Amino acid sequence: MSDPTRRRLLRFGAMAAAAVPLAHATGAAAAGRPGPRFPDVWFPVTAHGAVGDGVTDCTAAIRSALRACHEAGGGHVLIPAGRWVTGAIHLLSGVDLHVAEGATVHFSTDPAAYLPVVRTRWQGIEVHNYSPLVYAYGQHDIAVTGRGVLDAQSDNAHWWPWKGSGQYGWQTGMPNERADWATLEQWGAQGVPVTERVLGEGHFLRPSFIQPYACSNVLIEGVTLRNSPFWNIHPVLSRNIAVRDVRVECQGPNSDGCDPDSCENVMIERVTFATHDDCIAIKSGRDQDGRRVGVPSRHIRIQDCVYLSGGAAVAIGSEMSGGVSDVVARRLSLPFNPDLDEASVASVLAVKSTPTRGGYVRNVRVTDVDAPAWTYVPFEVTFQYAGDTGGVLPAEVSRLSVARWSVGGRCEYPVRVRARPEAPVSDVRLDRLTFGDAAQSMVLQSVTDLSMHRVTVNGRLVEGPV
Repeated sequence: MSDPTRRRLLRFGAMAAAAVPLAHATGAAAAGRPGPRFPDVWFPVTAHGAVGDGVTDCTAAIRSALRACHEAGGGHVLIPAGRWVTGAIHLLSGVDLHVAEGATVHFSTDPAAYLPVVRTRWQGIEVHNYSPLVYAYGQHDIAVTGRGVLDAQSDNAHWWPWKGSGQYGWQTGMPNERADWATLEQWGAQGVPVTERVLGEGHFLRPSFIQPYACSNVLIEGVTLRNSPFWNIHPVLSRNIAVRDVRVECQGPNSDGCDPDSCENVMIERVTFATHDDCIAIKSGRDQDGRRVGVPSRHIRIQDCVYLSGGAAVAIGSEMSGGVSDVVARRLSLPFNPDLDEASVASVLAVKSTPTRGGYVRNVRVTDVDAPAWTYVPFEVTFQYAGDTGGVLPAEVSRLSVARWSVGGRCEYPVRVRARPEAPVSDVRLDRLTFGDAAQSMVLQSVTDLSMHRVTVNGRLVEGPV
């Protein structure tokens, strides 16, 4: 495909979806919810030569089934019960990849299985790199559904050592991502054309697990994701996305659960997260490259999710140079996790940026939170995040509202807002919050138009400025 601008890609996806009505609903649409629609036609991968023995490479068979389904006008590609080995899967318009209960898709750990390179975004900067394990570019009406498992098989011997951390298997003399990341940051800062930003073979930036890029009408439902090389669900420059009834399990580096990145109209519901990094992180590009693309994330809805481990339950940033607005999260549960020695999630809501990232965060509301487990700082806004590129261009942060939180476990600071005098955080509403065991008092630096109502810390009612 040629290299059109982001907005042209988004318009293409929307027009294509409108021009090709697909009969017979499944998944979300069948239940009366917004979502892609697929004909009730099934294409088993076994009919294209796939063998579910856990050994046979099924890459070509899966691709053949996807192509046949797409060319027939859409439907469902069925991966039945069994153990299926594959490389990169590239979704096509009108196709639901259905991973049945009892099926496990084992993705190759050979980087060559994710070549040739594709256009992607890596930590907020556009680049041509290894294909995400499940990828789509400029497609519409696509889905990954079912009760099966997608296992990337990453561990301290595969993918994770590229982080360059001994915690994840890296040892002195082994390759790592640092030089490639420095190069990509430089390309973004200098405005090098994206067509000239090519890494991939011989380089060490880990791919995301599932990435629809410049797509519309996307559904990810029911499946379990395990052991991603990098971010798990990472839609980029896409719209009309539903992620529901999914389980994300990954304790590797940069194991974000779901990162809508310059996306519009996103629903994330009934998802269970057991990650090492942020569970949900809303993004819109990084620094100069994010401002060049200039597409915000907006109209994001999150509800009824469970957070067993991770950084923040809901993070905004730090890559948010294109702006983020209209985020609503409700009915969030942060329970004790018996499977981890240190249960829980560092923050409920974390808005994070640097003094130079630019962009904005507006109209964020998080309500009805039950957090009996440990959290570090339940509500945090910081401009001191790592990755400062020099100069001064703080984000504008305004209209943050949180209500009806019960944080029973120990925390360090119940609320910590650290803004700069020249860029205060404005219009912050704290309503009916209970923090049962806070080691420190609230920190509210450079906050204007602050409202507190029935906020209790360690059994003491806190009203007004602190």
